[in-house]
Amino acid sequence: MIQLQHGLLIQQNVSLQDKNTFGFESVARYFCEPNSIEQCQEALAFARTHQLNLFPLGEGSNLILTADIDGLVLRMSNQTLTYQVEKDHIIAEVGAGVVWHELVMDTVRKGYYGLENLALIPGRVGAAPVQNIGAYGVELSDSLVSVQVLYVADGAVGSIAVEDCDFAYRDSVFKQQLKGQVVITGVTLKLHANAQGKLGYGDLATELQDLTPNAENIAHAVCAIRARKLPDPKLIGNAGSFFKNPIVSDSQAKLLKQQYPDMPIYPMSDQSCKLAAGWLIQQAGFKGYREGHVGVYEKQALVLVHFGAGQASDLLALAEQIQLKIFDLFNVQLEIEPSQVPLS
Repeated sequence: MIQLQHGLLIQQNVSLQDKNTFGFESVARYFCEPNSIEQCQEALAFARTHQLNLFPLGEGSNLILTADIDGLVLRMSNQTLTYQVEKDHIIAEVGAGVVWHELVMDTVRKGYYGLENLALIPGRVGAAPVQNIGAYGVELSDSLVSVQVLYVADGAVGSIAVEDCDFAYRDSVFKQQLKGQVVITGVTLKLHANAQGKLGYGDLATELQDLTPNAENIAHAVCAIRARKLPDPKLIGNAGSFFKNPIVSDSQAKLLKQQYPDMPIYPMSDQSCKLAAGWLIQQAGFKGYREGHVGVYEKQALVLVHFGAGQASDLLALAEQIQLKIFDLFNVQLEIEPSQVPLS
């Protein structure tokens, strides 16, 4: 173990099996958990000095570990959380190491609106902007003001405004142009004390039919729905939704609707439509399917699971099997949502 000037500990040969929700075994050559900007800057300097590849890690909840990691795995653990009440809104400054669901529940207990539909999404705050997390008609970008970062090349402090994050469906500048160039250290959010909850997606309104639709009740309703549909990663390895909902042209959507009248289709604003990947997978007969140590969750076809003792290659082989079948049946290409680290 190596201790640096600001108290940062660099550990060697650390198992990541309990640090990813699929539970795949992977060993990091070096591992550290900075709890401040200064410690993170030290970690970046350590990586540069020793010519190490850098791998930022949160809760490992949107990740497929495909092999050991020959580099420095850095997991931000800064727990800062402050609120500043303005005239008609609240500004929240949140450290990257804060657990996302704990942040959501803290805001709704205070009566603040903006994050309630995003309850029970696993992961830490620092990972949220990377794929612009979203659920039940709400995305992080709806409440985000800016993202605080450190630049890997020199440890310089930066702030990226929401309009410069290039947010799209499960995509951002952090997965594209800035991938590998920054470490997210925190976010600034804009919340509201008086707002109307968004209930128009899925069965959220039904869940709330006998309750006042305030922020806290909405969050609890979202938790109840997600708990019924999604497996607890503490009990069975998974990363939530495994495939992105595919986006197709209006013309292709119309053809599919003619062939499959019951197919859920969600029109978008740019002459395209979003399809429900889970519906496609279920129609292809994969719901509840198991192959060795991996399978498709019996209650939600969009979730792939690891029953233990398996490898990432088993999961990726099953994913490819599903992708090929969906393309063959619907002429639709499914894209894997979790990142593969290191790239296979």
